[in-house]
Amino acid sequence: MTEHTTEALAAFAATLEYADIPAPVRRRTEDLFLDWFGSALAGKGARPVESIERFAQVMGPSTGPSEVLISRRTTSPMFAAMVNAASSHFAEQDDVHNGSVFHPATVVFSPALAVAQSLGSSGTELLTASVAGYEVGIRVGEFLGRSHYKIFHTTGTAGTIAAAAAVGRLLKLSPVQMLHAFGSAGTQAAGLWEFLRDAADSKQLHTAHAACSGLWAAYLAKDGFTGAKRILEGTQSMAAGMSRDADAKRLTEGLGQRWATAETSFKFHASCRHTHPAADALLQVMQEHKLRPEQIEEVVAGVHQGAIDVLGPVTDPQTVHQAKFSMGTVLGLIAQFGRAGMSEFEAEFKSAPVVEFRNKVRMELDEEVDRAYPVRWIGKVRVKTTDGRLLQGRVDEPKGDPGNTLSRSELEQKALRLAQFGKAATREEMTGVFANVWTLERIEKMGRLLP
Repeated sequence: MTEHTTEALAAFAATLEYADIPAPVRRRTEDLFLDWFGSALAGKGARPVESIERFAQVMGPSTGPSEVLISRRTTSPMFAAMVNAASSHFAEQDDVHNGSVFHPATVVFSPALAVAQSLGSSGTELLTASVAGYEVGIRVGEFLGRSHYKIFHTTGTAGTIAAAAAVGRLLKLSPVQMLHAFGSAGTQAAGLWEFLRDAADSKQLHTAHAACSGLWAAYLAKDGFTGAKRILEGTQSMAAGMSRDADAKRLTEGLGQRWATAETSFKFHASCRHTHPAADALLQVMQEHKLRPEQIEEVVAGVHQGAIDVLGPVTDPQTVHQAKFSMGTVLGLIAQFGRAGMSEFEAEFKSAPVVEFRNKVRMELDEEVDRAYPVRWIGKVRVKTTDGRLLQGRVDEPKGDPGNTLSRSELEQKALRLAQFGKAATREEMTGVFANVWTLERIEKMGRLLP
C-alpha cells in the first residue's frame, strides 16, 4: 500500500461542511442519533455499565459541561463519553453498518455529544461531526476486512478513528491536525473477541475505550501532539498488524459521493446482528405455516462464516449478554414469543422451553450467504417439523436494513421501550427528547437533553 490514504480520509473529515451533506443523510443522522440515545438509556442498571460509571465518578470531575445519560450527572467530556459509550453498547440494540460489520453510533455519538455540550456547539455542528465519524469509521471497518473481524471487535478498533474524526471536526482541526489525531487514535486501537468465551464484560470496555481514545487523540492533536501519518496503511500500521485482506481503496472510494451513513441499519432484535437474518427467516416460516414451537424438530440456520466465528463459541450461555450471542437462544425466543426483545432475554433466556428449542438449532455455512456477506446479510433457515415436513425460510433484508428500515414512529417506540427497560426516562421526558432530535439543525447551542 503506497497511497497516502489516511491523509485523504483525514482531510475529508476535517473539511466536511453541513452544506455538503445531502438532506436525506442529515435526516438519517437524526434517526441514528435517537436510536443511539435509546440504547444509552437501556444500559442503566447493567452491572458492567454501572461499574464503568463508578470508575468515572472516582476518576473524573464531579461536575462539568457534559451529560452522563444513565445518571443525569454532569462531568468532563471524556468521562461522559466513556460512560455513554459503555451504556449504549450494552442492550445490543445500537445500529450496525453491514459492509464494515461496525457499530458506529456508540463510538461516534457518545464523544460527539459530550464534546458538543462542552463547546456549546450548534446542532448542525454536532450532525456534521457525527457524519464525519460515521463516514470515516465505516470506511476503516471496510478497509480492515473480514480477516480483521475474525479476531478483532471492529467497533473497538475502527471506533477509535471514528471517534477521533467526530471530535476532531467539532474542534475544527486542520487536515494536518486531523491526520495526527488519526495516528494517535489508531495506535490505541484494541478489542478482541475472546471475551465471548467467558461471558466477560469486555464489550462495554471496548466502546468506552474507543470513544475516549479518539477523544483525547483529537484534543492532543489540537495542542500540537503528533501521530503516525500512515497509521492505517503503513508498513507497521493497523492493516499490517490486524488484517490479511486490507483494501486501501475502500478508505477513500466515493468520499463525498457515496454516503455510508445512510447505509447503516437499525437493530430490531436485542441480540447480536449475526442472529437477526435467521431470526426473521424463522419467524417468516412459523407465521406462514402457523407453527408452534413444539411442532419443530430441528432448525438449520444457513449463515456466513463471520456468524460462525462470533456465535460458534457460545454453546451454553450463562448470562443475558452472552445469550445474545447464542443463535439457538435467539431463535428459541423468536419461536416462543415472536420476538427477542430486552424483556424476553431478561426473563426467559434460561427457561426450559427456550433451552429445549436452543438445542434443536444448529448453524451451517451457506455458500450464497457467505458470498453476499458483509454487504448483504441474507437469512436462511431449514425447518424440520415433527410430522416430517421440511420448510424453507429466506429473508434478503432483515428488519432494520435500509431497504426494510424503521420509520420515525417505530424508532420512537423502540426508544421508549429501551428507556422504560432501563427505568432511565419517562414517556414525557422522551417526548421532549424526540422534539429536540427531530429539530437538531435548529439548535444553536447543545445543552442537556434530559432534565
